Amino acid sequence: MPALVKGREVPEWKVKIVREIAEHIRNHKSILIADLTGFPTSKFQELRKKLGGRAVIRVVKPRLLGIALREAGIDPEKTGLTQYLTGQIAVLMSNMNSFELSNLIEKYKSYTYYKPGDTASSEIVIPEGDTGIPPGPMLSVFGRLKIPTKVVGNSIQISKDTSVAKPGDKISPELASLLQKLDLPLKEVRLRIKVAYDGGVVIPGDKLLLNIDEYTEMLKKAVLDYLKIGVEIALPEPEILRLTLAKAHREALSLAVEAAFITPDTIGEIIKAAHSKALALAAEVSGKAPELGLTVGVAQQPQ
Repeated sequence: MPALVKGREVPEWKVKIVREIAEHIRNHKSILIADLTGFPTSKFQELRKKLGGRAVIRVVKPRLLGIALREAGIDPEKTGLTQYLTGQIAVLMSNMNSFELSNLIEKYKSYTYYKPGDTASSEIVIPEGDTGIPPGPMLSVFGRLKIPTKVVGNSIQISKDTSVAKPGDKISPELASLLQKLDLPLKEVRLRIKVAYDGGVVIPGDKLLLNIDEYTEMLKKAVLDYLKIGVEIALPEPEILRLTLAKAHREALSLAVEAAFITPDTIGEIIKAAHSKALALAAEVSGKAPELGLTVGVAQQPQ
């Protein structure tokens, strides 16, 4: 039977959807709300298959998702999720970390052809080379798009790489048609994540995509800085103390050599240091030696 909400009947199918989504929300630790605007149904089905059992995906009306969230114990108003419950949306529920799932979805982006009226998401460059298109009416199309060409044999060739659209430009019918003829599917197709709700924390979609290589380098630098500071203050940690003792040993050895403090450990280094200084002095004196009528050379060391 249909349910009653404030004196009006609610279709059973809506009640069923709300209950199902609310149950999934309760049983998963992260929730992602995605924008389906302009995202092809075929690509959505492909994404669903690629994610497999790692996430439950449901296309849902914003109002029904709001009700499901409340039934699951999450108040959209208090959490700030209400602002994301607009337009065509899908909800993804998973036990994966939201950042991990978002980066996984980003890897599944694909490309399709631009249609007339679409907005260029990035610069569009027509590459230099043979188009395989015979000369004729198409020459005027290249001309209107300001693409330099020449005819070689029975084919139009593009003389140089040519930018035909900047990010934000509208795609004209002529350009859309040319991109198809040149087999250039340049329109990026990806599911845009609007927001994630993970462990009670709301994370806007633009904060979810991480540059893993950049963060790896940052962590490596942080570890090196930690070691440097730890060694400097002799932090009482086993790994740090080993490095601190090694540094102290090097500094003590250097000081002993400088002071010519002879021990079994320093005698070899003192002789090496003295030899190096002698060579440096000889090199300095050799520049003045001709004026003094002297000959400076390096004595052969005894075998």
